[in-house]
Amino acid sequence: MIPGPTNCLTEICFDDALSQATHLDRFWQENGRLIGPLHGVPVTVKDQFNIKGLDSTLGYVGKAFAPAESDAPLVQTLKALGAVIIAKTNLPQSIMWCETDNPLWGLTTHPDDPTLTPGGSSGGEAAMLALGGSMIGWGTDIGGSIRIPCHMNGLWGLKPSSGRLSYRGVEVTLDGQQHIPSAVGPMARSLSSLKLVTKLAVNAQPWTTDPQIPPIPWRDDILQSVSKRPLVIGAMLDDGMVKVHPPIERIFRDLVAKLQTAGHEVVEWDPTMNSVIISIMDGYYSADGGEDIRKAVAAGGEPFVPQIQAFVNRGQPISLFQYWQLNRKKIAAQQAYSDMWDTRRSPSGSPVDVLLVPTMPHTAIPHGSCRWTGYTKIFNLLDYTALTFPAGRAAKDEGDDEEFWKHVPRNDIDAWNQQLYDPVAMEGRCVGLQIVGRRFDEEKVLGAAQQIQSLL
Repeated sequence: MIPGPTNCLTEICFDDALSQATHLDRFWQENGRLIGPLHGVPVTVKDQFNIKGLDSTLGYVGKAFAPAESDAPLVQTLKALGAVIIAKTNLPQSIMWCETDNPLWGLTTHPDDPTLTPGGSSGGEAAMLALGGSMIGWGTDIGGSIRIPCHMNGLWGLKPSSGRLSYRGVEVTLDGQQHIPSAVGPMARSLSSLKLVTKLAVNAQPWTTDPQIPPIPWRDDILQSVSKRPLVIGAMLDDGMVKVHPPIERIFRDLVAKLQTAGHEVVEWDPTMNSVIISIMDGYYSADGGEDIRKAVAAGGEPFVPQIQAFVNRGQPISLFQYWQLNRKKIAAQQAYSDMWDTRRSPSGSPVDVLLVPTMPHTAIPHGSCRWTGYTKIFNLLDYTALTFPAGRAAKDEGDDEEFWKHVPRNDIDAWNQQLYDPVAMEGRCVGLQIVGRRFDEEKVLGAAQQIQSLL
């Protein structure tokens, strides 16, 4: 299929890009060397990243025509490394949705089928990369916003732990909240590109200009070690709430078998805590009663995207005391999950290195259908490192559909997801899985990804 228009871009800065490229050419001619390791590489960034002279809108009409006065530190780093930023990409109104639509820029569609969503909230970035429009993309992730569109578009995407890379100069909804910090991360069509730009961004020492960043240098020894030794992998096929579609289960089980054949140990991972974590997160998301988003929508006199209106109507504002209780629950959940990881052992007695988890319970689906992000957002509350990678594609005849239809839904969303499954319509759609590490385990996760890539 020849890709059609996707409406994936917001601000287009081709004139500035050509000026950058001319400067890079002149530097090469005068100095006989590259200005940096990304010399001339075309890069796109999500709408949220401030670029001097361009708008950062979060998909709000009221934030249009307010150009940034300076580049975000990460944008400065990319330019210093030689990257040529060619455009900014679309996102949903407020960023708080796993699709990409807003009244300002409009609907972004999937490159393979305009009736499908590319995911969100970094859906414009994913569509641009899937079309080959740029080499590297940068997104943000507060509940799966890098990983979900990468899953739906056959891409590699890394959500670092918050604080590994600088969020300064990156606009965000619910600005000021620290209970579920958003993270910036790279997206690419290859693991090698993902590793390179992550390493370069860390080696730029963002902690020297951002006091929120702990001084953790790039640890290549960890990456090299993990990429070569046998691993212990915790496998969580089901999150205990919404059963994945048969193509995802098949691809997951096939990879587990390949890992075991290659000499890695795979242990079953307990999903019991997931529902507790999601309940805490949902309490945080509605802690202000939707005030932040309501004010931003009212400022531009724009209509709500229906899913965003439903999001802000989910709860009433809570008191400071109630907020403290949520914080207590979060800390307790983080400790309990860490304890579970510490105590889980393989049959050989080795600790778990990383987890293998689905990204979504379904492939790319029609616009307006995304409802469940439980497989991704638990790792935002835990602040764990998570990477989504392209693991395969759905087939028309999965062979195990009968067992899927025998499944008795555990809740309304599980029932909704079951009815979404259409093996004929979903044939050929991308399936991504997640590799999950603990806090600041970026090198470990990338090293594990290197081993897994060799088995795909």
